[in-house]
Parts: sequence; structure tokens; C-alpha cells
Amino acid sequence: MNEICIIPCGNKKIWSKQPNRQEVRAEEAYIGTFHRLCKTYAKHFFDDFVILSAKHGFLHPDDFVDGPYDVSFSMKTNEVITNDELIRQVRNKGLDSYDRFVVLTGKKYVPILDHTLQKEAELIFPLLTSSGIGIMQRELKQAVHFDTPLRSNPIMRRPIT
Repeated sequence: MNEICIIPCGNKKIWSKQPNRQEVRAEEAYIGTFHRLCKTYAKHFFDDFVILSAKHGFLHPDDFVDGPYDVSFSMKTNEVITNDELIRQVRNKGLDSYDRFVVLTGKKYVPILDHTLQKEAELIFPLLTSSGIGIMQRELKQAVHFDTPLRSNPIMRRPIT
């Protein structure tokens, strides 16, 4: 099975500590605790991962982020990437070649990815039942420490219409 991990970007970015920085690789742009733990987990258990940003969409670690921003999928603004653009990125960035997506986010990302990723792909959200960010962080740390990946059942997908 060909799988990839999707991790969230996070609010805290490198420019909060280094405001004069120019563009940086996506892998360096996000510095919050939860993002760092997700990235550590993704690198430990997967060959490939992407970062999902509400402004930039799917970012490979070597893609560039041009500067600070404050955008989330819950905002009603033109800065939020559209579903159509996310679908184009899936194709253009080769994400449609994966059979399984392990997504290290909460429930707000389920509808976004359900409408974006190919319907035959398996979506797994191992942190979905966690009761808060502290629990999620602990689960990620323990998984890496004990070299035991998080487990969950795939999300049931709606039929293609």
C-alpha cells in the first residue's frame, strides 16, 4: 500500500521569532509544538508527508512559504484555498498516486479531505478520538518513543455520485 502522512501547519510560524526572514522551506516555516510533534511522527513512520495549509494547500517539505500569514479553514476569507485548488494540487503534486492518507488532525479536516482526495483512497485519522490537544501531543510523543504507530479505523467515505 502506497501511503503518505498529512500534517497540519499550525499558527506559530518562524516569522514570529525571526521577523526579517524571507521565504523559507515549508519544513522550516511552522514551529508550533503540535506541528513539530506531527512532523517528528511523520518522519519516523512514513517515507512521505505533506503539510496542509489553509492558505497554501498541500505543501511538500521543500516547497517554499513566502512569509507570515494567519489563515485557517474556518475563516470566511478569500485567502483560504478553495476546494477546486486543493483538488488541482492533489493531481499536480502527485498526491493522487497514494492509496492511503494518514491524517494527523482533528475532525474539522475530515470534510475538507473527504471532498479533496480521490474517493477510492483510504483516509485514516488516528487522532480523531483524542479528547484534546494535550492528549494528541502525548499520543504522538509516545508513539515515536515506543516506535509504535498510532492506530485507527479508516473513515467511511461517501459513495461517488
